[in-house]
Amino acid sequence: MIATPSAFVVVTPVFEDVQAATRLFQELAATFGNHVHVVAIDDGSVRQPIDAKAMRTAGLVGTVIRLRRNIGHQRAIAVGLSYVAEHMPNSPHVVVMDSDGEDLPGSIPDLLERLKAEDVDLVVAQRRTRVETLRFKTFYAVYKRLFKLLTGRNLSFGNFMALKPTAIKRLTAMHELWTHVASCVLASRLRIAICALDRGPRYAGKSKMNFVGLALHGFRGVMVFAEDVLVRVGIASALIGSLTIVGGLASIVLKISGFATPGWFSVALGVLLIVFLQTGTLALMSLMLTGVSKSGAPALSDYVHAIDFIEHSNGQLA
Repeated sequence: MIATPSAFVVVTPVFEDVQAATRLFQELAATFGNHVHVVAIDDGSVRQPIDAKAMRTAGLVGTVIRLRRNIGHQRAIAVGLSYVAEHMPNSPHVVVMDSDGEDLPGSIPDLLERLKAEDVDLVVAQRRTRVETLRFKTFYAVYKRLFKLLTGRNLSFGNFMALKPTAIKRLTAMHELWTHVASCVLASRLRIAICALDRGPRYAGKSKMNFVGLALHGFRGVMVFAEDVLVRVGIASALIGSLTIVGGLASIVLKISGFATPGWFSVALGVLLIVFLQTGTLALMSLMLTGVSKSGAPALSDYVHAIDFIEHSNGQLA
C-alpha cells in the first residue's frame, strides 16, 4: 500500500505523447503543487516512452506504470484504476483525465466541488464546447443518437471524471471497465452528477485516434449494453419478420386471385424473403455480440500481468 497524503490522485493514460504529458505534469504542479499524486500509464510507447523524470522535473509526486504492450486507451485507464484501488485505497478522490490537454487541469476543482455532495458517487464532465473537426462532430452526433436508439441510454460524457473511493471499488469490480469506461459508469448504477465544462485544445501533436479506431471505440461502448441491444434488436427483428410473412402471404393471395401483374409476384416475394433473412442475420449477430461482450476481459486481479514495471517519482522501481 502506498501512502498518499495528497488531496487527490490523477489517473492519466499516455501513448507516444511525451511533450503533451510533460506539459500536463507542469500544469498540474503549478495548479495543485503537492496536493496531487499522478498515476501515468504508459500504454506501451516505443518512440516516446514516458518516465518518472518528467514528474520530478515538474515537481510532482507520482507513479509511472509502463505496460508490456499497447492495450488501448480504455484498458490503460482500467489498469490505472485497478492499481489505485489496490495500492492507494485511502485516496479521498480520484480524477481520470486524458494527457493531451483537452481535459483542462483548471477544471478539476469544479469536478471536486460537485463531488462533495453526499448523494454523489462520481462526477463526469459534459462538454460545452469541442475543438474538433466537422467530420468528428458529425460522427459523434450520429453516434449519440444510435447509442440512444440501441441501448436506451444517453452517453454525453467521456473519460474526464472525479470519483469517490466507493465508485473506484465498484468500477474495478466490473469487467465492463476493460471494454469502455464511460459505458461502464452508466452501467454501474452509481449516483452520477454532471458538470458542464469547456474542452481545451491539444498541447502538442495530433490525435492518435483515426476514424477506424473511433468507430471501434464507439462499438465497444455499445457492447457494454449488449443484452439491452439484443432485446431491442430481437423485438425489431420479430416485428419486421412478422410483417414480411404477412406481406408474403398477401402476395400469394394476390397471385392466386389474379390481381398480380406479370413478374410482380416473384419480385415482391424475393424482396420480402431477403428482408426476412437479413432480420434473422441481424438478430444472430446481436446474440453473438452478447456472448463476446461477456468474455475476453481479464480477471480483476490479472491487471498486474499487463505491467512491465512501475517507477515512482522518487526513483524507486517496483
